[in-house]
Amino acid sequence: LLSHDITLEAAWPQLFIDHKAQYWDVPESVSLNVASLASDSGLRYRFGIQKKGGQPESANAIDGEPPAALMPGLCAKAAFSYEQRKDMWRNKETKEDLIIKTDKGSFWRPAYDVCLREPHAAISTIIGGTCVAWFGGKESSMAGESQDGRIAVNTKKRSPLSADLFGSICCTVQHGKFRRIFADLTRVDARLDISSVSGLAKSILNTFSRNSASSADNLVFSPRLNFILQQQVLGPIVFRVDSKYLLDAASGKDGSHMEDVIYSLSYSLRLLRSGKVVAWYSPKRKEGMIELRLFEF
Repeated sequence: LLSHDITLEAAWPQLFIDHKAQYWDVPESVSLNVASLASDSGLRYRFGIQKKGGQPESANAIDGEPPAALMPGLCAKAAFSYEQRKDMWRNKETKEDLIIKTDKGSFWRPAYDVCLREPHAAISTIIGGTCVAWFGGKESSMAGESQDGRIAVNTKKRSPLSADLFGSICCTVQHGKFRRIFADLTRVDARLDISSVSGLAKSILNTFSRNSASSADNLVFSPRLNFILQQQVLGPIVFRVDSKYLLDAASGKDGSHMEDVIYSLSYSLRLLRSGKVVAWYSPKRKEGMIELRLFEF
């Protein structure tokens, strides 16, 4: 299949992370996916088969139910998306940017990271849809321990066929060409994600009807704002903050709040064009890591 990626994954067990930055252990996970590569038209699609076995167990969450996608069963999934991007302005890279003339001669000076070489302001939108078909196992159960020590089993009905729409809008502003030793990169990315149009519509109706029993579902389908700030510290060293906010003012104290934040320092490797060493830490998850990223997009 030209212009496609085929991925086969199998793990016993496998660790997943949900939108609340909570980890779940799944005893068995097998998946086969076919995804189209990025194209100039902006259209992308993906389809595949996934099988989950055994009851998922929480690795660090003290409450809440596991995502429906992690419950036992066999399902077929398909998704498509269409993306459009428009530059409001962009300062294109020139030969003068790449070559510096000094008293000692001319020197080649590319950007520390080719993905951050052009100052610009851009806006992009994505709209897409998903379709999921479950085979067998119309009900899924989750066992948990109540406050009085008894074991309670929650049974949820699962629709054998479901479809939905999703969308995102992103705005990016970058100042600097990331070439000089100081004050040559400041970048801000803001993205609003709507993971489920039907779920968002239901949560709005529940809010107007004062249906408090569905407050948990309201949080799952509420829009989320992702905010990224990047600032050059010195030379190839960049400080970055990734934050994720849930937007739901109608749910009281469990409404709008910061779901996750990650602080990181990166050292760009100019010879690798877009490679870098990244050290990051998440206070909410109490998790940190040092990574070597050879290709960053």
